[in-house]
Amino acid sequence: MEVTLLTSQEIRQLITLREVIEIVEEAFRQKGEKKVQMPPKVYVSFEKGDFRTMPAYLPAMEAAGVKIVNVHPRNPSLGLPTVMATILLLSPETGEPLAVMDGTWITAARTGAAGAVASKYLARRDSKEVGIVGAGVQARYQLLALAEVMKVEKIRVTSPVRAGEYVSEMRRLGFDAESAPIQEVVEKSDILATTTPVTQPIVRNEWVREGTHINAIGADAQGKEELDPSILKRAKIVVDDYEQACHSGEVNVPLSRGLLRREEIYGELGEIVAGRKRGRESEEEITVFDSTGLAIQDVAVAWTVYKKAEKEGAGRRIRLIS
Repeated sequence: MEVTLLTSQEIRQLITLREVIEIVEEAFRQKGEKKVQMPPKVYVSFEKGDFRTMPAYLPAMEAAGVKIVNVHPRNPSLGLPTVMATILLLSPETGEPLAVMDGTWITAARTGAAGAVASKYLARRDSKEVGIVGAGVQARYQLLALAEVMKVEKIRVTSPVRAGEYVSEMRRLGFDAESAPIQEVVEKSDILATTTPVTQPIVRNEWVREGTHINAIGADAQGKEELDPSILKRAKIVVDDYEQACHSGEVNVPLSRGLLRREEIYGELGEIVAGRKRGRESEEEITVFDSTGLAIQDVAVAWTVYKKAEKEGAGRRIRLIS
């Protein structure tokens, strides 16, 4: 019994961001058709961060596994990523371990991909200007994934620390990017991505114009929120998963304070991708995608990587059980 080991660099050589978007969209479709198993995330909290375990099974792909991922916001000051992850794949038939791989890049890529898929179904078709709140890893992948599904003509970013660095990188990649105050970023966005770990709203209701689509990415644990709850009252709210979002997504604080009712959540993105509910229904509609990150995304992408590695002889094989 041999297990395939794959590094982040090997993974990136085996799969493209465009492929990740296609895989994530299909994973949403299968969830919308109720063809997956995905228990909610389990959190273990530390003083300076947490880690989560995320299991999933996608029968259509014959893919099963679990991701263990940490979130430690102070890590950059130590020269470490805020988010690090490891994915273990298992055989659904026997339960034997098949692969262990770095999940850090997959986490970043599939989260960006989820924003791109949501924008495909929820943003206005004439969307051209993108606003990014935050300038970390996810700010980068939200933009790169969006650029795979739409023509991005202008990018505005706001961040108290790394906006200049972000703008320089995006310009090197050929984007028309600039740094701006948060109000301007929000007011001029067709699509807005919020990617911060804050626990107090930083995007104000009066800045959000009609027709805007928001990918709310940063709230991924209980107590986090980036948007003024009044925005949610005006918007069509689409979540990636009801249970996870109510516990740890952008809607978790407004729900816990009675400012929002679960009945006001329109549906899950998978239901829209599967054709069971409609996406955007007017040019004036404000739409919000509340992304918490799904294990089915990780396992589906990792499974595709594993199958490619098998075919191409990539990675290293070791015997764990003799």
